[in-house]
Amino acid sequence: MKASDIRKMSVAEIETAITETRHALLNLRFQTITGQLTDSSQIRKVRREIARLETILKEKQLAEESEA
Repeated sequence: MKASDIRKMSVAEIETAITETRHALLNLRFQTITGQLTDSSQIRKVRREIARLETILKEKQLAEESEA
């Protein structure tokens, strides 16, 4: 997901996406341990996606605080 797409989302939607993405990362880790994961670069992509989501969430929260 691109940062511009994430910025269009609401805070609640971003938090939901973070939860889902963390669950996907957990599944990838399990697949790694059991030897089922063939493309190990997926872990890096998912971790970066989580970081991107959290960064934009923090930006939105700071913007809301500064407006109040």
